[in-house]
Amino acid sequence: MIVRTIQSFLKVWNDAQFIVALSEEEFPRWEKIRKKFLKKIPIRITKGGATRFHSVKNGLKMIKDHGIVAVQDACRPFVSEELLTKCWEAVREKGNAVPAIDLKDSVREVMRDGTRHRSRQKYKVIQTPQCFTVELLKKAYQQNFNEDFTDDASVVESVGTKINLVDGDQKNFKITTPFDLELAEKILATNT
Repeated sequence: MIVRTIQSFLKVWNDAQFIVALSEEEFPRWEKIRKKFLKKIPIRITKGGATRFHSVKNGLKMIKDHGIVAVQDACRPFVSEELLTKCWEAVREKGNAVPAIDLKDSVREVMRDGTRHRSRQKYKVIQTPQCFTVELLKKAYQQNFNEDFTDDASVVESVGTKINLVDGDQKNFKITTPFDLELAEKILATNT
């Protein structure tokens, strides 16, 4: 998945530099994968943290002070050239870009005494890559971890920055369950 994700980025951002956050025990395995599939690509690795917040913070230590950072879930290997281009244009214009898609299902809020309906038109499903200027993302990650930080947008928003949403892509789904993996395999089989 990581290889396919990196290859997707290179189609649009051919001068991109990559930092992959991994647990230390995965470093040797990653090196074999990198040498086999991504030999000529500038990729550095950093130790993954206990949470996404900590992994991103570790990666940010390796980045210079200027430019654009795109934080991508490696388990989203179907990111499209169109989405990457949209994010690139929006972050250059507005300082950040976060892809989002509409909810298809009804939504209910769970409370102590039951549940209640919420309008799905008021909510979006957030995807990656979440793109920011280096200065903005580094500033946001200077704060301490908070359990509410589920993604980079929540970290950046907590320092008072407005988050700019761009239209995401249904195909840019996150592979986290056996069903997701089965769907990804079917997509790959159809496209090869």
